[in-house]
This record gives sequence, structure tokens and C-alpha cells, in this order.
Amino acid sequence: MSMKEIARELQGKVANLALRMPISWVNILAGPPVGVDGRTLDGRIQWFLKLLAYGGQPAVHTMSVADAREDFDAFMQLLGGKPAPVSSILDRTLPGPAGPMRIRIYRPADSVARLLPTILYFHGGGWVIGSLEGYDLACRYFCARSGCAVVSVDYRLAPEHKFPAAVDDAVASYRWLAGEAVSLGLDHDRIVVAGDSAGGALAAVVAQTVRHEPHPPCLQWLIYPATDMAGDTASHKSCGEGFLLTQADMAWFRMHYLSPGAAEVDDPRASPLRSPDLSGVAPALIFTAGFDPLRDEGQAYAGRLQAAGVKAIHREFETLIHGFIGMRGAVHAAARAMDDMVAGVRHELAQLGR
Repeated sequence: MSMKEIARELQGKVANLALRMPISWVNILAGPPVGVDGRTLDGRIQWFLKLLAYGGQPAVHTMSVADAREDFDAFMQLLGGKPAPVSSILDRTLPGPAGPMRIRIYRPADSVARLLPTILYFHGGGWVIGSLEGYDLACRYFCARSGCAVVSVDYRLAPEHKFPAAVDDAVASYRWLAGEAVSLGLDHDRIVVAGDSAGGALAAVVAQTVRHEPHPPCLQWLIYPATDMAGDTASHKSCGEGFLLTQADMAWFRMHYLSPGAAEVDDPRASPLRSPDLSGVAPALIFTAGFDPLRDEGQAYAGRLQAAGVKAIHREFETLIHGFIGMRGAVHAAARAMDDMVAGVRHELAQLGR
């Protein structure tokens, strides 16, 4: 283990201990409650943000792409909690648009179903950072608690592969899974397309693209999705500083992912909210965070789906920030939100065929 890895491990342990202090201590150390748009920030989240500031954690937009990727994966692994038990994890490849594409398949323990429902998961990270390894704990948890297989996709990242490479990979992975599902012991009629942040946008675009194909998704599960690259909603302004994901960070992601100019911002493959027709897409569960710049565009996407006659359930975790699925092991409210989201997925899957 390198000195850098040892230092990061120690920092993670210190952060976990600090975040597990009694809430009465946390409330004193975190300072007066922080409020925005009628919402009050979770006390442990507030303390976590203060710890980051004390520790001199650099902002994403000030880092190199390589350092940002390493830092993000370490964050997800250090604060993601204990590994949830699953029966098997398999790494393999599928034929992607630009060559073999890595996926990781998780299967739940104690399942007796002949064909498992499946969550096709696209990780977050602004189309620039994030990986199979960084999201391993989250995907294990989703698999163990949902009773579904989880297929995590290692789509191509910018700036090496700019828009629409990630979209092309996401669509290709869905079509491959729908075609190969039965041979893998998976149910091609119970595929949930899911993702957080940038991955939520990819899941939404996949649902739009394959809506009329033989085996479309049965459900969209979108966690604080990035649905409009313009970034001009009210929450981008009110929550764009001080809550982990900043306006400068989002500009950094856009710069790496999109080409200059407005044309790609308007493309529904980059901004699924801008699709002229959302009729016929899969029902959706959309979860947003109260202190997230992406909050309003996620809510707006739910509204657009409902207006198009699509069942769309939106819930806001009003005390949380962007990225909370990486904080299950350190923030109680994040762990509860994870439980609630998975319960929603289980409920919607149980309704199929009734």
C-alpha cells in the first residue's frame, strides 16, 4: 500500500469516526442549522461538509481528470458502508460500439427465481469520473436489498470519449442485456434501467430510445438525474455553492463531456428533459435531494413524464445533498434514503402483472 493510500485510509477512518459521533455533539460542532429554499440540511451532512473544508479537500474542478477519478472512487469506497452479502459477482465484457465493454453482474443470495429481475445500473460522475470499482458497494447493496440481479456498466468516459459515446454504450448495453437475459438466468421483461446523476440521465435516455423495442424496460429508477445540461434552474443557483457539487464542478463536467456551443446541450440524448415526446416510456421512480443543484430538473422530468401520461413517482429527500448514495456507511439519513428507494423499486416490481 502506498503512502498516499495509507493517508487516505486514515482520513477515511477519522471521517467515519467523526460522523458517528452522537448527534448532540454533531449539532454543536456543525454549527447553526443551514437552510435553503425552506429546507434544513441534515446535521451529519453539515458536519461532513465542514470536515471536508477543515481537511482542505480540493474541489473537483480544480483537479486533473486522473486525480478526480481516483479521489471519487476512494470517497465511494470509504464512506459506502460494509459490503452487503451477495451470492456471486462476475466480471465480463459485452460487445460495445467501440469494442469490448466491461460489465459486472451481481446476483442476490437465497434467490429461488428461475429468471431474476435485473437492475441495469449506470454510475454517476458527470460522464467523466466513476467506475465499476467505485460503485461496487452501492451495487452490492442494491442487489442484496432488492432481490434483483444488478448489471453495472463501465461505459466510456470523457474527455477521452466525448458525447455521445456514453449514450451509445448505455443503449448498446441495454440491447445486449435484453437479448442475452434468459441465457444469463435473467428476465428480459423485468429490466429496470437505473442510475444516479449522469447515470440517471443515461438511464432516462435508454428508456426513451428503446421504448418501442420488443423488451423495453419495465421501470426507470433515476437518482438525482441530470436531465438538462443548460443548468439554469433555480436550484442550480440556490444550491450551487457549499453542498459538495458546485456550479464550477458542473461546468468542468460539461466542458469535458460536450463540444463547445449550444447544439449538444439541446440534444435530448444529452438533456433528456428536452425530448419533444416522452409518451410510452417506462414508468419512473425519481428521487432527488433537497440541497442539490440538480433538484429542480429531476422534479421537472417527473412532471414532463406525468404530462405525457407516464406513471412517474417523485420523492425528494429534502435534508440530503447530491451524492448521498456514496454515504450510506457514514450518514444515517443517507442510509434511510437508500432503504426507502430500494423499497420503492421492490414495490413497483411486485405490481407487474397484477
